Amino acid sequence: QVQLVESGGGLVQAGGSLRLSCAASGRTVSNYGMGWFRQGPGKEREFVAGISWNVGSTYYADSAKGRFTISRDNAKNTVYLQMNSLKPEDTAVYYCAAGSAYTKLGSLYDYWGQGTQVTVSS
Repeated sequence: QVQLVESGGGLVQAGGSLRLSCAASGRTVSNYGMGWFRQGPGKEREFVAGISWNVGSTYYADSAKGRFTISRDNAKNTVYLQMNSLKPEDTAVYYCAAGSAYTKLGSLYDYWGQGTQVTVSS
């Protein structure tokens, strides 16, 4: 079993930055693809970014390209999401997930965290 705990969310003004962290425990996630998803108020969950287990590849939703950066430190069993130039429409609960691939399909992830709230004020 893998437990994932997100942190780093909060309230930020538009144009600001936040860095989310996802700490894994239970077993190493160094062999897992990792992803970040979000769910805004009244919206469905959507993919934000993914990273391969060997940090060789990353994949971003169009809404995240150029503003967000996903990274991982396998030695720390932690994945990060650096979010810059935040917009009010980025307001959501952000979740990290671990699976066999870093796909945009949430159904292919095996483990999920509880989420961290990000609120961007205008």
